[in-house]
Amino acid sequence: MSTTQSERLRELLEPLVTSQGLDLEEIAVDSVGRKRVLRVVVDSDTGADLDAIADVSRALSAKLDETNAMGDAAYDLEVGTPGAERLLTEHRHFVRATGRLVKFQLTEGGELVARIVTVDEDGLDVEVPGVKGRKATGRRLGFPEIDKARVQVEFNRKDSKKDMKEEEEA
Repeated sequence: MSTTQSERLRELLEPLVTSQGLDLEEIAVDSVGRKRVLRVVVDSDTGADLDAIADVSRALSAKLDETNAMGDAAYDLEVGTPGAERLLTEHRHFVRATGRLVKFQLTEGGELVARIVTVDEDGLDVEVPGVKGRKATGRRLGFPEIDKARVQVEFNRKDSKKDMKEEEEA
């Protein structure tokens, strides 16, 4: 997809997404066999439930049909959320990932896996999990120190307050 087409689609669709209380995170047009697929990724501070996705999908579909922005060829519209292991690229992404475990690729080299505790304009306070029974340690990361950051999926994460109470009662 050309940058020009991407910019035009963003200019056309972003106001509709914003009017639904969501942020437009990504737009991509891919060829799948003979079909084209327009993928639109949306999110918000509180997440996007299925009803919100359906509402914005209908609004985008109507606008695309009205403006013929995708041309005359057939295409499929897919609207979804960023997914569990999303890449964090914007300040709002880090804010939304507060409390989540994140794998950081550092600009100086190396990587760090830590939980985001707080986010401000300059960077993040993170908690690095302890290894082999050691306590977690705090660390400050400035945004310039972060090359890439991706949320990690946790299958057995303890809900700190609930699980700590259950452990104390046991």
